Amino acid sequence: MTSEPVFIEFGPVSQGLPLPSRDDAPREYAEDVVTRLREDAEQIMGRYPDTRSALLPLLHLVQSEDGYITPAGVAFCADCLELSVAEVAAVATFYSMYRREPTGEYLVGVCTNTLCAIMGGDAILAALEDHLGVASGDTTGDAKITVEHIECNAACDFAPVMMVNWEFFDNSTPESARTLVDELRSGKPVTPTRGATLCTFKETARILAGFPDRRPGASDAEVRPQTIAGLRVAQERAMTAPKIPENGRGAGQSGGE
Repeated sequence: MTSEPVFIEFGPVSQGLPLPSRDDAPREYAEDVVTRLREDAEQIMGRYPDTRSALLPLLHLVQSEDGYITPAGVAFCADCLELSVAEVAAVATFYSMYRREPTGEYLVGVCTNTLCAIMGGDAILAALEDHLGVASGDTTGDAKITVEHIECNAACDFAPVMMVNWEFFDNSTPESARTLVDELRSGKPVTPTRGATLCTFKETARILAGFPDRRPGASDAEVRPQTIAGLRVAQERAMTAPKIPENGRGAGQSGGE
């Protein structure tokens, strides 16, 4: 039996943006905006021997412009790095820190992973949704607060944890959460459990793009007792990690000789 080749005709290649976006999202930047962003982008790209490695900070840069990732931002990154919009959009949709919807001045995230949930994270999120009249992922009508549940941010020793623009608020409660968002909406300066007084979401995005954080106290570091409790117990009991065999293989590993 002789097999015959089968030809499959594919449709035309889409020239649209492979990124779900709003109808009112900007498709391109004005010339003066491009000029300003390009100056910042050149600084960022200059830090990397391979310019495409600058994609993550460039996405933060355009997010600092729009408050979320827009077709204009994706196109700008693609042009700077000589990538396709599909390559840029693939990265932008992979990481949760890149927003796909307009974000309020303050992104309030409540950890609802296992430990925080057990300690009251679910109750905190429910209290905020009720207090603000929004669902998780929505923004208040004054564009001040966006509420969402977040995955673990490695602060389990202070559960339940909230984050505002990626700054920690430890040992939160429904009451403290309501007070926090009320202060943010009123314009009061708010300082997290550790770190400098909060700045806006767009300002935070610019810092994440790699530009200096000039807030007083932004570089202060403090290791708190809860964080190193396990280390302290290990030292008291003279506990040590298993030694690595000379052949570099751990227990249960066998060679391929």
